[in-house]
Amino acid sequence: MEQYNAQRYEPFLPISFIQDNISQSHRGVLRGLHFQTPPFAQGKLVQVLKGSVLDVVVDLRLNSSTYGQHEIIELSDKNRTQFYIPEGFAHGFIALEDHTLFSYKCTNVYSAEHERTLLWNDPMLGIEWPDISKIVSPKDQEGILLKNLNNPF
Repeated sequence: MEQYNAQRYEPFLPISFIQDNISQSHRGVLRGLHFQTPPFAQGKLVQVLKGSVLDVVVDLRLNSSTYGQHEIIELSDKNRTQFYIPEGFAHGFIALEDHTLFSYKCTNVYSAEHERTLLWNDPMLGIEWPDISKIVSPKDQEGILLKNLNNPF
């Protein structure tokens, strides 16, 4: 499988990727909802290499007609779907299988100082996560509510 070809993608994603990351998760591990603030905001091209996830994005762009709304898509090694997440969106996922490998191509480098977390179960977002036992890191459990976000976008 060809995972990325700059020449073929350029008409759709006229940007360059400068960092690749891979994470491994087991069933029920929930990551997110993460984003980075400018000048280290990131666009991400994501794909599952092994296993499956329910992938979630939330629009944080203040002037957007879809501000505060979310989209959910299933990504798996079977459907081989790639999903581009532009700057200005919070991103998270929950692994639906053990040993899931998740690939990120990023438009900017990681900066811990600029990383933020939106609370994954903020009632205002209304995200319907699957009904499975969830493993959420302490950092993600302490995410901020959308209504309290000091929004840089």
